[in-house]
Amino acid sequence: MEPIRIAAAVILAIQLSMSVAYGAGTAATSTPSTGAAAPSPGITAAQGHGELGAVIDAGTLADLRWPNFIDYRESIGRFYETGAYSLAWIRDGHPSPQALAMIGVFKQAAAKGLNADDYDASRWDARVAQLQATAPRASETDLAHFDLAMTVCAMRFISDLHVGRVNPQHFIFGLDVGSKRYDLAEVLRNQLINSADVDSAIAKVEPQYDGYRRAETALAAYSKLAAAGDAPLIPVPPKGIHPNAPYPDVAALATRLRQLGDLPADAVTPANGEKYQGAIVDAVKKFQSRHGLEPDGVIGKGTITELNRPLSYRVRQLQLTLERYRWIPPNFPEPPIVVNIPEFMLRTMRRQPADFLTMKVVVGKAMRTQTPVFANTMRYVIFRPYWEVPPSIQRAELVPKARRDRGYLADHGFEVVNSFGEVVSDGAVSDEILDELRSGELSIRQKPGPKNALGLVKFIFPNPYNVYLHSTPEPELFSRARRDFSHGCIRVENPEALAAWVLRDKPEWTPDRIRAAMNGDTTLQVNLAKPIPVLILYSTAVVEPDGEVKFFNDIYGYDTMLEKALAAGYPYPS
Repeated sequence: MEPIRIAAAVILAIQLSMSVAYGAGTAATSTPSTGAAAPSPGITAAQGHGELGAVIDAGTLADLRWPNFIDYRESIGRFYETGAYSLAWIRDGHPSPQALAMIGVFKQAAAKGLNADDYDASRWDARVAQLQATAPRASETDLAHFDLAMTVCAMRFISDLHVGRVNPQHFIFGLDVGSKRYDLAEVLRNQLINSADVDSAIAKVEPQYDGYRRAETALAAYSKLAAAGDAPLIPVPPKGIHPNAPYPDVAALATRLRQLGDLPADAVTPANGEKYQGAIVDAVKKFQSRHGLEPDGVIGKGTITELNRPLSYRVRQLQLTLERYRWIPPNFPEPPIVVNIPEFMLRTMRRQPADFLTMKVVVGKAMRTQTPVFANTMRYVIFRPYWEVPPSIQRAELVPKARRDRGYLADHGFEVVNSFGEVVSDGAVSDEILDELRSGELSIRQKPGPKNALGLVKFIFPNPYNVYLHSTPEPELFSRARRDFSHGCIRVENPEALAAWVLRDKPEWTPDRIRAAMNGDTTLQVNLAKPIPVLILYSTAVVEPDGEVKFFNDIYGYDTMLEKALAAGYPYPS
């Protein structure tokens, strides 16, 4: 038992000395220094192992904003073991230039959509001051604790910036960041602690997407707006205000639209009580378009609600957008197809060896049949597809309708098949067939044709959710601003254009041949020569290449879920 008491005493002494040694300092700007330096001779390997090893084994450092670092303990142990437990961030008893540069990076974490205090940004000045020449010489324990705190914060920052803080699989999303993770011990040892340019090394960690950089720029702009304060709230009118109608709050509306950039600063606007017309109507339409609303220029409850959103809310949406960008796979063999669920849009990535494509989509209902978030690869296209009705829809919707109306299935182009795909019935159904449909012994599929729920073409990327892209016999749904109407699959506005883009490497598949296949009388599968990545993502903020920032409603509540997980602090769900 004696060795256990000694180890416990060592850990207790370390933690007590930390609580005395470190105080919470006031954040200040420091100029990062660069340049390599020789390792510190401050602590021998044997001494370092004793001081550092005990705290690393405990997995907690009391002075940190988030003391529990057990999720990084293995990487931290390997980092110090590789360096024979010498201090990595201390030179001659003082913080190394690289340590000071990293502290500067921590203080600017908000510009990346991260929380600076997650990396102890407000505490580093006091720690650095303790190691200055004018102060009493720091003890070996003080130096060890400073070094370990720097290592923990650096590993957290690099990992957070590269793959995000919360693992997307915590939300049951089909995105895997595991293959993207760094060997943090190797990165710190070989790329940071002796780096001549820490800022450049950190820049390589971030996602390299143009959209990510645009979101960073938008975050800076909206953070500045939020710091200046929101314009006064606009009262909700008792009924919608149409263009050319008198409006008592038109001046307040103009102030808010100017603040948000939708109304030019030099635009001439009416005074309160005057008509709502001219440039301010155009500004409202622009605002509505940027916020997923019908751009009709009518000022109703929905428009006022979005206008009155605090700017801090928009800042948070952009922060969460940056977090989700870090979940996206880094490299693609082919230009990917990207569907953003709350935007109800499909697009391909720009700056790729293929034409840019964009179109509206319909996604799963928010209440019951949400479209999943995941990544996969498209492998083939089927023209004039059958719709194999999922068992859940068969039991909950079609069987009850067929029981009330025995001709319902036939009237809507459905047929009953057995497990071999053989047709059992394509007419009126009997009680026996209904019982077998309810039990799952038989299944229902819809024949190809214009009335088929999948339309005339579907795009398959095999996945456990049984979700795919397809056309639709209900094109009128694309005229609506909010488009969550499906059972989970994704309906596309322009299936011919998508088919042409997907089959662009097959010159024989001309637009005319695509239309003929869609309107023919044969079900046809076309395999792709090269699989195409498909990303089904969820982002309530998007920044277009021209800098226009768009915001969308959190229709599935995923922003709220992510905020809750982030608010809990380290260790984040992994």
